[in-house]
Amino acid sequence: MELLARRAGLEKALAEFPDDVAAAATQAAGVIQKIKAPTDPRAEPWPPMRAGDGL
Repeated sequence: MELLARRAGLEKALAEFPDDVAAAATQAAGVIQKIKAPTDPRAEPWPPMRAGDGL
């Protein structure tokens, strides 16, 4: 976690608020596990937007 925080430029936050950085990392790890990757990588999560539709 420390290495990721430093690579993200969060040295100051890590130094001043280590518990908060750890809590954020834990929360992010939990969210990543809930995200489902699409089975077809070319599939869009919603229809493509077109100019003029719905106006």
